[in-house]
Amino acid sequence: MTTRGITVLAGGLKETQEITRRAEAAGFDAAWSGEFLHRSAIVSVAAMAATTTRIGVGTAIAYAVGRSPLVLANDARFLDEMSDGRLTLGLGTGTRRMMQGWHGVKDPDGPATRMEELIPLLRQLWRLHEGPVKHEGRFYSVDITPTADIQPPLRPAIPIYTAGVNARMIEVAGRVSDGLICHPTITDRYLNDIARPAITRGAEKADRSAEDIKLKGVIICSIADDTATARREAAAQIAFYVAPKAYGPVMEASGFGAEATAIQAAFRAGDHQGMVDAVSDRMLEQMAVAGTVDEVRDALPALEKRYDHAALYSPSFTLAPERVAENTEAITETFAR
Repeated sequence: MTTRGITVLAGGLKETQEITRRAEAAGFDAAWSGEFLHRSAIVSVAAMAATTTRIGVGTAIAYAVGRSPLVLANDARFLDEMSDGRLTLGLGTGTRRMMQGWHGVKDPDGPATRMEELIPLLRQLWRLHEGPVKHEGRFYSVDITPTADIQPPLRPAIPIYTAGVNARMIEVAGRVSDGLICHPTITDRYLNDIARPAITRGAEKADRSAEDIKLKGVIICSIADDTATARREAAAQIAFYVAPKAYGPVMEASGFGAEATAIQAAFRAGDHQGMVDAVSDRMLEQMAVAGTVDEVRDALPALEKRYDHAALYSPSFTLAPERVAENTEAITETFAR
């Protein structure tokens, strides 16, 4: 059975805490927070953990670049302790441009190889109480010999999920992760033709079972009294994600190459309405649930059955903060258990 969560990417810390409290009271299994130019996933999840007692908390995603392995390992260690073992550490690198421009990474090549080096290193650092950690790799150099007693972490095996869109990055999950965080624009076709085979390839190379790799999905969800309004909001978020040129091949593999070309052309022209208009009904059906309360309830099972865990997510692109908050509250109320 698919477990259900909520993703919080809008508002400040107080709003993030309130949404998480409501989600816990509504019976959701997990709450997730990511980061962007103005948001820290680590601090957000700390706030979420501090205000709840049962609900799982996770970063989706925290950037794996811009933090040293030791800093990232210790952040996760303390988040897991703060939450009494409720943390899932979701990691990603972002795009090449984000790695360079946002995080100052001078060597953005090989992001998948970087992740395959980093994640086993984090697991070593969580066992620093057992002895020194020495590592010399392509991306990281670590030489730590404890000079004082190191207390063991609450859990030396915190679950790590990695985000991936292209096949090589998805393969990372099969090789070294506990789960794959699927992009909101993933479709059944892309999951079956690209993602699952990539996970299997990665798992086979590491002598692991692909069945042990969990799938965590992010489902765009818009609820309104007027169906057309809800669909337009969801379409705007889809267009936002598809706008980067890098997503052209992904959409082509899903059968939405023509739509992606039109969305990207409208984006370059600064035509937000044109971006939204280019999102087809078929795209909406594969990437979002949008409509009235009853319509959304009826539509969700077809999408969330793809995943072991599905996190619902309010659109925000072109929307006022008040509308995002209203929709997020509607999500928690609609799917309360």
